[in-house]
Amino acid sequence: MLELFDHNNASLAFNDNWMDSQLAAIQASGHAPMDPRESAMVQTLAPGAYTAIVRGVNNTTGTALVEVFDIDQASASLLTNISTRGAVETGDSVMIGGFIIGGAAGSQVVIRAIGPSLSGAGVPNTLQDPMLELHDGNGDVIASNDNWKDIQQGQIAATVTRPRTIANRPLSSPCRRGAGRPSSA
Repeated sequence: MLELFDHNNASLAFNDNWMDSQLAAIQASGHAPMDPRESAMVQTLAPGAYTAIVRGVNNTTGTALVEVFDIDQASASLLTNISTRGAVETGDSVMIGGFIIGGAAGSQVVIRAIGPSLSGAGVPNTLQDPMLELHDGNGDVIASNDNWKDIQQGQIAATVTRPRTIANRPLSSPCRRGAGRPSSA
């Protein structure tokens, strides 16, 4: 089940099985899920902060992926943040956040792995010492970071996304168009 909330925590949209609503719009987006039990929605959103929440039907659990695509190529808007929160384990159960850089040129991005700062927001069992890796489309590590002040401190501190604690791990990296499947571990 997928539910979309605005910055005031008001529910804007809900979907359980993507084929039950907005079938034509979702198919036309080019991003229709492969399984009819998966959730999807097409929304036109004003600038602002939004939260997408995924829940298992009947409180079931498992691994899921939240994706956000800007499908209005003619729009002057910019998708400026995609984030997810989940359990970080080891081996094949690390948290992976994938993204693709589009357009004709690369983009300078800040990628953060936040753990200790979440404790102050009341999130229980936070990861106290995150390690961040950036992988290219072939799975090769192209950048990594263990403590954000150890490398790129000036570059990261100059952004508005500077972490509140040393233990949070951001990277500032130029990304090539179509960079593939970067991930954090």
